[in-house]
Amino acid sequence: MSLKAQITEDMKTAMRAKDQERLGTIRLLQAAMKQKEVDERVELDDAMIIAIVDKMIKQRKDSIAAFETANRQDLADKEKAEIEVIKAYLPQRMSAEEVTAAVQAIVAEVGAAGPGDMGKVMGVVKTRLAGKADMGLVSAAVKAALSH
Repeated sequence: MSLKAQITEDMKTAMRAKDQERLGTIRLLQAAMKQKEVDERVELDDAMIIAIVDKMIKQRKDSIAAFETANRQDLADKEKAEIEVIKAYLPQRMSAEEVTAAVQAIVAEVGAAGPGDMGKVMGVVKTRLAGKADMGLVSAAVKAALSH
């Protein structure tokens, strides 16, 4: 079953269970997917949906930081609950060790020598690890690999 079909099924299940929080979050995800389809006139595949999910999680993490700074724990908790619902649609992520190993292999393959080659390495890394690893971890691993 495609990720898009899975999200639709989960929405129906949440409607039947009258789970309003989960339903609202899934609807936000579907709205973001529909927006991307309409804006770019494309049919979303699983990789594009994973990119949307990653973006939504990043937005919520940023919101949580802002809400906690403003002492709005109620809103921060709501965002954390949304993250938990959205995370279900991400594939199993690579561990930090796996990310480091993959980055070092790509650095060796590309022949990168120093920090000046970061753009070249990130281009290859993004295509290979998109959706499989947290890009924050990937970026840190590339910087560490190129600083030696």
